[in-house]
Amino acid sequence: MSDAQVVVVGGGIAGLAAAAFLSGAAGGPVRARVTLLEASERVGGKLWGGEVGGVRVDLGAESMLARRPEAVELARAVGLAERLEPPTTAKASIWTRGALRPLPGGQVMGVPGDLDALAASGVLTAEGLERARHEGATEVGDDVAIGRYVADRLGREVVDRLVEPLLGGVYAGRADEISLRAAVPQLLSIARGGGSLVEGVHELASRPKVVGTPVFQGLHGGLGTLPEAVAAACVKAGVDLRTNAPVDELRRTPEGWRVVTGGEVLHADAVVLAAPAPAAARLLRADAPTAAAELDTVEYAGMALVTLAFRRADLAEVPVGSGFLVPPVDGRRIKASTFSSNKWGWLERSAPDAFLLRTSLGRYREEEALALPDEELVARSLADLGEAIGLTARPYGTAVSRFRAGLPQYPVGHLDRVARVRAAAARVGALALCGAAYDGVGIPACIGSAAAAVAALDKLLAPATGEGSTERTMGA
Repeated sequence: MSDAQVVVVGGGIAGLAAAAFLSGAAGGPVRARVTLLEASERVGGKLWGGEVGGVRVDLGAESMLARRPEAVELARAVGLAERLEPPTTAKASIWTRGALRPLPGGQVMGVPGDLDALAASGVLTAEGLERARHEGATEVGDDVAIGRYVADRLGREVVDRLVEPLLGGVYAGRADEISLRAAVPQLLSIARGGGSLVEGVHELASRPKVVGTPVFQGLHGGLGTLPEAVAAACVKAGVDLRTNAPVDELRRTPEGWRVVTGGEVLHADAVVLAAPAPAAARLLRADAPTAAAELDTVEYAGMALVTLAFRRADLAEVPVGSGFLVPPVDGRRIKASTFSSNKWGWLERSAPDAFLLRTSLGRYREEEALALPDEELVARSLADLGEAIGLTARPYGTAVSRFRAGLPQYPVGHLDRVARVRAAAARVGALALCGAAYDGVGIPACIGSAAAAVAALDKLLAPATGEGSTERTMGA
């Protein structure tokens, strides 16, 4: 496939990863000549950095799951091995029922596996805790919404005060609509086993961990350095990487694909669509209307991140821990806060006299905050921080990042929808789809999605070559 011309549409981390795997920039074989087209002025999607109060910080995602290997492996492949750095602290809290309460141990995405730890945390009321001790029974079937299943088994309070805020941190969605099969498949196997949910979660949470392997990783200088490094490696490997290059038209031809961008016509043997679902649907409408119709049903949540820089000398007391989550049932304005200077040692070392934290606002169907001016989002964040941790200092630097249609939602049946999309797309030729709308919203999942897309093109373009798969290229 190394003589093939492939166009990658979309320069988020999935599109960049696909370009890296195809071009050999990630250390594997050269599989194709690549052109990457990104509609916006920069690559990286939700990963980017900037300065707040003179301090380099992430303005988008700030950490990546490390127990799934794809993101860490890609970082190493593009020269960032020495920059990998786990969080200094992972001690998080739940701001609920008027107080900061420790996030109980032994839980998986908020589903408790240790009721004693849950009781000690004080997150639930006495009534909620008593309900959790008496598990109900419910049928699961092929798929079920996480919130509805857990409420039937352990009570509504477990969902409202634990599952909801933890899921919100990942999907900015609603627990009563998010697919258990797509979002937390390890819990689905427990649910289908028919035994105690709490005992099943306890066994899952108690499994031996690989010594020395952190749950999460960051990068010295911020996670925004990852797309920068991948893009640089791609360009060095010969990728024609273009920003401000929206794709106006994508059409199938007898030889492959016709891609129109800015009045220029490109011809490709294959295409990797790594664009969000609405853009992918628009481009596929002519040649793959069934796939486009399915992609039109993907809904997104919008959110805003507010980053605040304080002078440590102005703080009456430095916040403790990595931050806190906020259950929507408590009616607060923010849904979470991360104490970035506590969480990341590199950040504290780079700015010892400053303290940086950030808040998030907005979730699926509650996105009014995105329309508010920056000053109002800062004011709302400071008001809630004042109540939660007694913060009275004023920030000397602020930044607001908005993610309109930022996180795709995974409702019940999402994986079946993805299968239908890919089956319909495969019928029109050498075309593969990847990104957050399909196989997971996390960074490793997006990179894994790109690896799978390239592996699919391997089979479509060179079924008899016997070339190594992308999974081997990634070292899996």
